[in-house]
Amino acid sequence: MKRKLYLALLSFITALSLTACSGSGAAGGDKAAGTSGESKEVKKQQTLIDKKEPFSLFMSSNSGLTPEDFDAQFGQRIAKKFPFITLKYAMKKEGSTIQDLVAAGTIPDIIRTDIPSLKADYLDMKLGYDLRDMVKKNNYDLKRFVPSFIKEMVDTGHSKDGALYGLPVPPYYPQVLFYNKDLFDKFGVPYPKDGMTWDQIYDIAKKMTRSEGGKEYRGFSANLQAGIRDNPFSLGILDPTKDQLTDLDKWKIVFNNFMRFYQLPGNKIASSRSKESSAFTSGDIAMQLAQYHPRTYPPDTFKWDFVSYPTMTGAPKVVAQRGPAYWSITSTSKYKDEDFQIIMELLSDEAQAEYSRNAMTTTLVSKSIRDELGKNNPIYKDKNNKAVYYYEPADPTAKRSLDAVDVPGRDQEKILIDDAFFEVATGQSDVNTALSKANEKMKLAVEAEKSK
Repeated sequence: MKRKLYLALLSFITALSLTACSGSGAAGGDKAAGTSGESKEVKKQQTLIDKKEPFSLFMSSNSGLTPEDFDAQFGQRIAKKFPFITLKYAMKKEGSTIQDLVAAGTIPDIIRTDIPSLKADYLDMKLGYDLRDMVKKNNYDLKRFVPSFIKEMVDTGHSKDGALYGLPVPPYYPQVLFYNKDLFDKFGVPYPKDGMTWDQIYDIAKKMTRSEGGKEYRGFSANLQAGIRDNPFSLGILDPTKDQLTDLDKWKIVFNNFMRFYQLPGNKIASSRSKESSAFTSGDIAMQLAQYHPRTYPPDTFKWDFVSYPTMTGAPKVVAQRGPAYWSITSTSKYKDEDFQIIMELLSDEAQAEYSRNAMTTTLVSKSIRDELGKNNPIYKDKNNKAVYYYEPADPTAKRSLDAVDVPGRDQEKILIDDAFFEVATGQSDVNTALSKANEKMKLAVEAEKSK
């Protein structure tokens, strides 16, 4: 039992601290792709590979996806559909980064890329290949996908003519509001519901923040890396064209929304971002904003569930999220037609339905596939999974322009979240002063990058 609890706590704490791969209205019914004709259309698009002679393909990932996980999620499906292909896979680790592979002349045919590392690990390696010709050649329907995921790849800022360097791979990481059912039952307070606003959640947090029997209970906590960085305004930290923070007035709205929770007597923020992100595991906190993740969940020491991402006054009714990874073909591959056929298979309705049943959020708009979410997962099968798709994903954040010097994302997050927000949340500064200081730090960070 102790080992089981330890593993659950470790999984929850670790995954909430990670940057997920790497931007309105309630989801209801299929979008442009439709339902009745979608599967037939996809099967029609997935023509058989003409080349039947055995050959080898090399795939790699920009993440730490293990060979075992790759085989379970993708390799077995490829082997079944294309038995004449011998597949080789390399995970990203020391000695097999894409830079290592290019230097050794062993370049993959297909790479699992993501937006944050697309430039350094794909385009700077001269591996970029625009998929638009393949999409046209195969009559492939891009309307199957969540529009913002295609938009994010097209609007990366790395192409002046809108190149499509990849197709979106499940899962992605939308935010939901977890809640401790045991605490709500204990204090006789109704559970949160889907479709609530932040103002309503704040009122609940006030009721649930209390001292009982000499024990302190907090009403609210948050994974602030996700909650602030991934916001309903699709607000990037560094301005796309100017060497400063993006839209200070909107950042004030985001800061003020979260700050009020930490000003509640008894709801003091933890001493660091990572500790605040893991605080919900203690069982003494009523609610936490966090990302839905197939391998991340609270421990089984208390009953829990989740509801939809709360909506913010003046912001679009969307779910803030960290977007998916992408399947990309390399410019050096000799098997581009075959590569695209493989990608189509891995993103097919059948494949995504299977992923969905295993609690991996789909990158498709199909309601029938979304409705399968978590059905085969022992942890999520009885949870309120419809909350995940209650709102559509927010638009991607605007990317830094091609001719503008960028600042690493981790440095941007430190300036805005670890420094500015924590100064406000701990009472060391007010919102205006903290954001003004952060703006000056960001300007200096850009100048430092220019001097490198």
